[in-house]
Amino acid sequence: MSESKGLFKSVKGFYSRIFHNDVAMDLGTMNTLVYVRGSGIKLDEPTVITTNPVTHEVIAVGDEAKKMLGVGTGSLSVIRPMRNGALDDPKITGEMVRAFLEKVSSPFCLMKPRVMVAVPSGIPQLVRQAVHDTFKAVGARSVRLVEEPLAAAIGAGLPVTTPKGCMIVDIGGGTTEIAIVALGAIVHCNSVNYAGDAFDDAIVRYMKEHHNMDIGELASEEIKIRIGSAVPFKELNHQSEKNMTVTGSLYNPNGRVLPGCVDVNSENIRQALQEPLEKIIDGIAKTLQACRPSIAGNLTMSGMTITGGSSQLPGLDVLLRKRFNIPVCKAENPTRSVIYGLGKMIEEFNIFDLPQAPAVGKNV
Repeated sequence: MSESKGLFKSVKGFYSRIFHNDVAMDLGTMNTLVYVRGSGIKLDEPTVITTNPVTHEVIAVGDEAKKMLGVGTGSLSVIRPMRNGALDDPKITGEMVRAFLEKVSSPFCLMKPRVMVAVPSGIPQLVRQAVHDTFKAVGARSVRLVEEPLAAAIGAGLPVTTPKGCMIVDIGGGTTEIAIVALGAIVHCNSVNYAGDAFDDAIVRYMKEHHNMDIGELASEEIKIRIGSAVPFKELNHQSEKNMTVTGSLYNPNGRVLPGCVDVNSENIRQALQEPLEKIIDGIAKTLQACRPSIAGNLTMSGMTITGGSSQLPGLDVLLRKRFNIPVCKAENPTRSVIYGLGKMIEEFNIFDLPQAPAVGKNV
């Protein structure tokens, strides 16, 4: 009997791969993740593409393309095609999406994929249409758009179907998505264009203004990861402040640019990060102010959950807890909450067979 059941599952799985091809994609500013129905997460790579600027030929995408950031020559164009959660270049983004889909597609499948895509909650209808058209252009049979904070809340395991309401703050690369979710829908939301990219840009500006040094994108990201924090390290398990040596292009008094290095500490970088952090805090405050009293009262107990790659900035939960005087917890897998949520929608909710719901919530 067990052998016959195993054979049935194998045959069912084979036919499923031939006739069904459902894919979910978290097309983030920094990283792209792809979930394939029945197989789980099949791709997690940087949202980067390298092309030949003359022939427009795709040279590399994802991990291989990121290695070329900052070292591109005149014969190569290394691009991050997503900015603030939107398509900076729809055509180039389409080529990258096509390459990612080819990486996860089964060679046996006879059907074009049905694709579910996470999008920021606050983007205009024209941008939503551009995302839809981009995926249709690369061969998607149908395209389903899902608001990122709703997917993140589901992926983080929050009780999204209850009437009490739960709060999710998804801090990604290009945008921070803030939402109150109740009864399976977003009831209040806000999207601010300050997140991981803004952190990196703030560090680049600090090095330029205070040390006359130009650093690249990868260097600013390394500084943020190694010594960045939202509160003093002494508030985090009594850790001491951190230091590192940064290399880059130094401008000397004669106006010449030469390779050089300077020492910076975590207090310097924390000061540099204050502006983008305050913008995120302001966005959270506006969302809370828009809440109905009944939901706001519940949040004093349930608090907020922070997720997304940039939520891993040390001490961010401590800072938010002090500012809003409500519980703050980090999602268990912050970089994968959105894709886990999309995967659950495919596997458990079978969302492709449901009518497309209109956009919910509003930008405040």
